[in-house]
Amino acid sequence: MLNKKSFTLIELLIVVVIIGILAALALPGFGTSKERVLDREAKANLALIQAAEKIYRMESSFYYPSSGSTSVIADINTNLRVNLPTGASSWTYAVDGDSDETTASRLPSSSRVWTLTHTGNTASCTGDCP
Repeated sequence: MLNKKSFTLIELLIVVVIIGILAALALPGFGTSKERVLDREAKANLALIQAAEKIYRMESSFYYPSSGSTSVIADINTNLRVNLPTGASSWTYAVDGDSDETTASRLPSSSRVWTLTHTGNTASCTGDCP
């Protein structure tokens, strides 16, 4: 006589329910931690642009761009000699020479905008901020 040991259907259903409950508890925390990581990415890239603008100013005696603004990441990368992500990035960056601000806005559309001035040390957030 063969003695087969296996799980019953009830035991398997209980395990599936427990895994579902744990997943439901973990998903909201994952969303907020993802937003925090994206915000840190924006602030780090703004600090990189700020440092690059200071070097640009030492070389040419004015901040980039000298007047107007540019939001073309390829131009920012070339002129400031940085390597911001292009393509499917979560953020779009703009450098404004008139108001001495560098901004990062969420794509495709969000009310969250991080702003860093040439002389500021920390980025400030406007809109839908954490």
